[in-house]
Amino acid sequence: MPELPEVETIRRDLEPLVVGRRIVGVEVDAGTIELLAGAPIEVLRENLVGRQFTSMGRRGKYLLLGLDDGRTLVVHLRMTGRLVWREREAPPEPYERARLVLDGGSDLRWSDLRKFGTWRIVESADEIVRRLGPEPIDGDFSLAALRAALAGRSAPVKAVLLDQRRVAGLGNIYVDEALFEARVRPDTPAGALSPAAVRRLFASTRAVLERGIEHRGASFKDYVDGQGNPGQQHMYVQVFRRTGKPCYACGAAIERTVVGGRATHFCPRCQPRARRRRAPDAR
Repeated sequence: MPELPEVETIRRDLEPLVVGRRIVGVEVDAGTIELLAGAPIEVLRENLVGRQFTSMGRRGKYLLLGLDDGRTLVVHLRMTGRLVWREREAPPEPYERARLVLDGGSDLRWSDLRKFGTWRIVESADEIVRRLGPEPIDGDFSLAALRAALAGRSAPVKAVLLDQRRVAGLGNIYVDEALFEARVRPDTPAGALSPAAVRRLFASTRAVLERGIEHRGASFKDYVDGQGNPGQQHMYVQVFRRTGKPCYACGAAIERTVVGGRATHFCPRCQPRARRRRAPDAR
C-alpha cells in the first residue's frame, strides 16, 4: 500500500499539472463505479463535470483535491491504486478503471488492479482526516506526542505505529525501516520502550519518511508517481523484504515474522529483545 512518501510524491507531481484545470468529462468502468465512488456514474458526473481544481493537498495517505465549489475530492490509493496525469492521446493505462477528462487536452487516469481504492466527494476533508494522528514530518510533531501515543500500550510498538489514529502516514515499509534505524524490535510492547528508545524512534520515523520522499517512493510492485514513473526507495531499504539477506550493519540474516497481522522484517542482532526492567528494591 502506498504510504506517506508515495502519496506526497504523487501530490507534488500532480499539483502543477492539475490545479487550475477544469473537469470536462468523467469516465468510469461500469464494474468499478460502486466500488470506487460509492455512487452511480450520473451522480459522479453531476458533482464533478464543470468543476475546477483549486488545490492538491495530502493528509496521511489521502490525496485531497480541492474543488471550486468548496468541496473536496478525497482519493485513497489503498493497495494498488494509481493516479497519473496523461496527455489525452496517450494509450490506456494497465488496469485503467476511470478517467477525469480535463480541459487543455489531458486526463487524470485511475488504475487499480485490486479495485480497493476509493474516491469520495465531501463538503470538508475534515470529515475523513479528522480521525488521523499527527504526521512525523510535520514541524509541530514532537517527542512528547510520540511518547503519548506509545505510553501505557501493551500492543506491539509496530501495531501502534501502524494505527493511523495515533501516527499518520506510516505503513508496513516505513515502520519496519524506522524500527530498524531506532534499534527497536517490532514486537516490543509500546509502553515498555525506554526513554532513549523513544527518542531514537522519534528521530527515525521522520528520517525514513523524508528519505522516502527524496527517493520518490518505493516501487516494489504497483506504485508509480503522478506521471507513471517508478520510485527508487525500494533500492535503499535496510530490512523490508530482505528476509535471509545479511544486515548491512552487522551481517546477521534479516528475519521475517508477523506482528499485528502484518509481515514484519527485522535484524535479530541489531534489534534484540528488550531486557525487562527490574522492579525497584522495596527495602
